[in-house]
Amino acid sequence: MAMLSANFSSSSFSFIPSRSSQTHKETASVTRARKDSIFSKASLRTISIEHRDHPQTLTDSNTRLRRLCESGDLDSIVKLLRVSRKFDIDPRTLCSVLQLCADTRSLKHGREVDSFIRRNGFVVDSNMGSKLALMYTNCGELREARRVFDQVKIEKALFWNVLMNELAKAGDFIGSIELFTKMMGSGVVMDSYTFSCVSKSFSSLRSVEGGEQLHGYVVKLGFGECNSVGNSLLAFYLKNGRVGSARKVFDEMSERDVISWNSMINGYVSNGLTEQGLYVFVEMLCSGMEFDLATLVSVFAGCAADSCLVSLGRAVHGIGVKACMSREDRFCNTLLDMYSKCGDLDSAKAVFREMSDRSVVSYTSMIAGYAREGLAGEAVKLFGEMEEEEGISPDVYTVTAVLNCCARNRLLEEGKRVHEWIKENDMGFDIFLSNALMDMYAKCGSMQEAELVFSEMPVRDIISWNTIIGGYSKNCYANEALSLFNLLLEEKRFVPDERTVVCVLPACASLSAFDKGREIHGYVMRNGYFRDRHVANSLVDMYAKCGALLLARLLFDEIVSKDLVSWTVMIAGYGMHGFGKEAIALFNQKRQAGIEPDEISFVSVLYACSHSGLVDEGWRFFNIMRHECKIEPTLEHYACIVDMLARTGDLLKAYRFIENMPIPPDATIWGALLCGCRIHHDVKLAEKVAERVFELEPENTGYYVLMANIYAEAEKWEEVKRLRKRIGQRGLRKNPGCSWIEIKGRVNIFVAGDSSHPETENIEALLRRVRVRMREEGYSPLTKYALIDAEEMEKEEALCGHSEKLAMGLGILTSGHGKIIRVTKNLRVCGDCHEMAKFMSKLTGRKIVLRDSNRFHHFKDGHCSCRGFW
Repeated sequence: MAMLSANFSSSSFSFIPSRSSQTHKETASVTRARKDSIFSKASLRTISIEHRDHPQTLTDSNTRLRRLCESGDLDSIVKLLRVSRKFDIDPRTLCSVLQLCADTRSLKHGREVDSFIRRNGFVVDSNMGSKLALMYTNCGELREARRVFDQVKIEKALFWNVLMNELAKAGDFIGSIELFTKMMGSGVVMDSYTFSCVSKSFSSLRSVEGGEQLHGYVVKLGFGECNSVGNSLLAFYLKNGRVGSARKVFDEMSERDVISWNSMINGYVSNGLTEQGLYVFVEMLCSGMEFDLATLVSVFAGCAADSCLVSLGRAVHGIGVKACMSREDRFCNTLLDMYSKCGDLDSAKAVFREMSDRSVVSYTSMIAGYAREGLAGEAVKLFGEMEEEEGISPDVYTVTAVLNCCARNRLLEEGKRVHEWIKENDMGFDIFLSNALMDMYAKCGSMQEAELVFSEMPVRDIISWNTIIGGYSKNCYANEALSLFNLLLEEKRFVPDERTVVCVLPACASLSAFDKGREIHGYVMRNGYFRDRHVANSLVDMYAKCGALLLARLLFDEIVSKDLVSWTVMIAGYGMHGFGKEAIALFNQKRQAGIEPDEISFVSVLYACSHSGLVDEGWRFFNIMRHECKIEPTLEHYACIVDMLARTGDLLKAYRFIENMPIPPDATIWGALLCGCRIHHDVKLAEKVAERVFELEPENTGYYVLMANIYAEAEKWEEVKRLRKRIGQRGLRKNPGCSWIEIKGRVNIFVAGDSSHPETENIEALLRRVRVRMREEGYSPLTKYALIDAEEMEKEEALCGHSEKLAMGLGILTSGHGKIIRVTKNLRVCGDCHEMAKFMSKLTGRKIVLRDSNRFHHFKDGHCSCRGFW
């Protein structure tokens, strides 16, 4: 017909003829018209003959395809399409086939249909494009679905929503938002589900600004009153911690359903605002809105966050029983978890016993409850019972709970048995279990086993690195911790986070590795980690223990929101450096700031008083702790008082104080008095005290060595021999004294009499020159600290080989001019080395910071900060 229409159009001429030729023209026109009519009829007849069978073929093919669609036979459909021509198939039939592919998620057949459409040049309109997009979306081929959207104008919001939702499910949140932006520009009429879909993507990306813009667009389009949209906005704001904005949306909602109330309750609880969440629950009850299981689960979670709310939890428990929810697994498991976290194990056990169908979640909650209460035996026993008696296989969370229990209670043997169970059940390669195993071994002090777990892990994450580095730090393997940290930086597979920094800084503090600590400080500042209070506190502690007290105080002052740990770390720093008055001032400042001290805070301030000779102040704080703060003294507090009295020479008072203690003294307390006896050369009392110490800790070599040194300083060599023989008979080994100094990032270690260092000759020459100058200025070597029975010259030579002198000598020779010399010793510095350090600081004009096992000594211009209290 189109051909005929074109023919008629081309034969129609319009013009105005002259009268003389009009008759002739009319005759010719009539003749031509008759011819055209004959040819036209012939043409129509020809077309009719040529296409007489087409409608029938079209009908047959589409009918067969529709029947095959109804039976779901996609294989036969594809076979039929392969032998069909374009004009055999109705586009509407293809849409039905695509819908079937989408419903059955058959990507293979869907691609065949798409190929047929393209090969035959079908015009893909909005309807067919929608079906194509839906097919690819349902089959997970989101890239192809997006291609269809880019090529075809799809008018129905449903298909846009489905693809947006699937992109979000696949984690392509940016792609979902980009599709929403394209939808806005295409003029498609959106519905409430559109905004629910895209708000999830903004929420997952933590894009507060984008979510707020979406909120504005929702209001602009008039969807602000829609309940489902309001709920999605609530979820967005609460997930991003914008509780105030969420509350505003909630208050402005004209209609709230149970989802709205549950979102608000759960949002408050999950953001740490339990009290407000429970108030919303009360509001919900007062409003007459019916609660559901999810409501009570959120309330139980809120009660679990604060043990004081266990009474409210019991009341809600009653409400749930009346509402016939007590048989619901989720109700029972959350209730059990609430009771166990609130410390009400009797109620938790009652719920556990009454459960008709216990699950792995039930057992995990109960095991975790036992672990929190320190009932490690019960936890491990229940772990064994769950599989043997109930036939329930523990999952990753259950095993992790048991391992945490073993770690918390230092149950190494039980932890090893759990490790064997993990191996037997082929769970050894689970990264969460491997991390928990490492943590258990580290907390039980078995770093060799922890290292083995770490080395066998096929896949590690940053938590794995943090656990092993932190384990080495806490178990006094500082060098190993720093080595692993360096390896982590070299591998560049993971970026050290705040937790990594907190784990490695104690290693720097332990080694007095000032330069390495400064490097890590720079890393902290570049990455904005100082805002984390744990990191800030660790930096303050590191600098204090590396002797950089001024830097520690500067960082302490920069902490915006100081907690109890912040104050305690700084007070302890002043104490170990002998700045007792500054420690006391800071302690008082802390109380004025409204932060009440705990047991550890009082240990820090009493330690400061002890190391500064502030006896009256020490007694005052001891009494404040007992009477004002109602804190019962522990062995650590008593040890500080004994140490304070012993250092100031009041040895008999210290002895009587120990005898009148309300709790039995341990070796540390008697050891503090023994140290005082050495300082003040009271051999008689020392012998009496030493017997008490040897009774309590017969295997501790340090106390035998200390007593031997007391005898040696008093030149009682027979007694020294007798004691050394006693040490040998017990098979004990003396911990050798050593000192170390960090020079240009390298730690140099010295032991007494060490001559292995490349600079030994230069160091010894320097020390001899210093000794000569000391003699010229009237100083005599304190040979009693040589601790050997020999001639004076031999004693003097032995003194020159003390490790701290060697380290200080290297520092003077190799460190930059004017740079502070920082030396660390694992034992108490001897009196002769102390005198030489004072003289060296005066002779060279250099400041020397020496950290021994008791405290810090700051030597400057011939004076020491300890003022004799060490």
